[in-house]
Amino acid sequence: MSETTFDYIIIGGGTAGCLLANRLSADASKRVLLIEAGRKDDYHWIHIPVGYLYCIGNPRTDWLYNTEPDAGLNGRSLRYPRGKTLGGCSSINGMIYMRGQARDYDQWGQLVGDATWGWEHSLPYFMLHEDHHKGANAVHGARGVAPKLMQKDGSLYRDLLRHHNAGGEWRVEKQRLRWDVLDAFAQAAVQAGIPATDDFNCGNNEGVGYFEVNQKAGWRWNTAKAFLRPTCYGRPNFELWNSAQVAKLLLEPASATSPLRCTGVQVWDGHSMVDATAKAEVILCAGAVGSPQILQLSGLGPAQRLQTLGIAVHKDLPGVGENLQDHLQIRAVFKVQNTTTLNTQVQSLWGKARIGLEYAFKRTGPMSMAPSQLGAFTRSDPDQPYPNLEYHVQPLSLDAFGQPLHSFNAITASVCNLNPTSLGTVHIRTARFEDAPAIAPNYLSTDADRKIAADSLRLTRRIVAQPALQKYRPEEFKPGVQFQTDAELAKLAGDIATTIFHPVGTTKMGRADDALAVVDARLKVHGVAGLRVVDAGVMPLITSGNTNSPTLMIAEKAAQWIMEDAAVSATKG
Repeated sequence: MSETTFDYIIIGGGTAGCLLANRLSADASKRVLLIEAGRKDDYHWIHIPVGYLYCIGNPRTDWLYNTEPDAGLNGRSLRYPRGKTLGGCSSINGMIYMRGQARDYDQWGQLVGDATWGWEHSLPYFMLHEDHHKGANAVHGARGVAPKLMQKDGSLYRDLLRHHNAGGEWRVEKQRLRWDVLDAFAQAAVQAGIPATDDFNCGNNEGVGYFEVNQKAGWRWNTAKAFLRPTCYGRPNFELWNSAQVAKLLLEPASATSPLRCTGVQVWDGHSMVDATAKAEVILCAGAVGSPQILQLSGLGPAQRLQTLGIAVHKDLPGVGENLQDHLQIRAVFKVQNTTTLNTQVQSLWGKARIGLEYAFKRTGPMSMAPSQLGAFTRSDPDQPYPNLEYHVQPLSLDAFGQPLHSFNAITASVCNLNPTSLGTVHIRTARFEDAPAIAPNYLSTDADRKIAADSLRLTRRIVAQPALQKYRPEEFKPGVQFQTDAELAKLAGDIATTIFHPVGTTKMGRADDALAVVDARLKVHGVAGLRVVDAGVMPLITSGNTNSPTLMIAEKAAQWIMEDAAVSATKG
């Protein structure tokens, strides 16, 4: 840390931060610092797909957050994993590649007043970094095939990426295993009226099929592998500080001639505080929990709340930490017969050895599997205008994440409301950067969400009752057939539901007249020069699916805007 002045400082070496580091350091004239609070991604369980079991809840790779006791969950508190290592959540997540629905992005464009957030304009930014196993086509990108955004147009951004042969870093593959009972569940879903699909990522994800995953040859493919190694490590203008936690942003007060400006960061390196200066921009990529925490610690947030903690207010931004949205999955478990599931495969030493040997020699089998293999998107009732439910179906069951698998054969059909109306908060408890913030998702706090929870459980039962599954004699183990009314099922959802780790919205983008908007359509913090937020927190509405890949798209757009703004500043200078 001998040199502490940079052009760009990126806070958070996770999903967005790794991509931004790659793109911004492509300009050799700019010095880029990436700061990650966790360690490097050299822990072996990060890279073995089933290793998420050993990364979540592990202080080596997880921030170890918990939610506040939640009335909608009948007073329960949930474990709330967030990646604390290079690659961030892409190093510990379920590896599912999912963009969401076209309408998600069209709604963003309408809400923020900028049509470039719409699906048509966002799709090329997904395709730019995508390396799809099927190859390039109208909706997918692939390594070695120049996407639309790489076509030469004279802009600095495109010329730099072309020069560095960028694009196609984010590998998307088919899963390397299948299960007869999951094939039967897919057939049952079709019998229940859900169409089969082989691609969830064309803009309308309605259908049932196996998820595609961010893996490469049976290994997890995280953003550190995709965007940092070896590209950034070989660039003399790139620097990485890991095991270094940002305590607060450094702010220069407004004057008669200049606005309030972010000029750098204060970082705890494990021994002392170090100040780092950014000549151009500080880019906050600490996620939907970490970014609002850092903003609030820096005096950017709801003024009254900060004042009660003794924090000097630099800018009253009431929306910082508000608008938290997340996907809550309701886990229905069904005992099955006439087949084996992972539950019983791992009960014996021979079963475990066979699984280990298959992965060692073939990179296939249960050790290569994502937490969920089969997916389905459908409607909680026929009157819904679009698919509003997502299923994650697994050939296993357990009482709760981190608990042992059941001793009997079973499958789990988890279902979540894609577009919850319940909103939560992330707020600091103290002025100490070491203290975890209070995370209050407020799950199932609206009548609409409770009704969809009840309807989704009924739909699960209807799918399982179809002829395709009957040879397995499915028997509902959880929640139990004795629960039938809306009130009973909504309460049961509160008892058994868990997060699938998709927090967004806590630093949402929006128009200047939106009192709760934290950033504008180009992700600049309202009223603070030199500062952007680029992570899932900027989503005004949660996407209709898993949130990792949409976050990469957001970062891809931001990289272009940051380069364009720098070019304009250089011209003026």
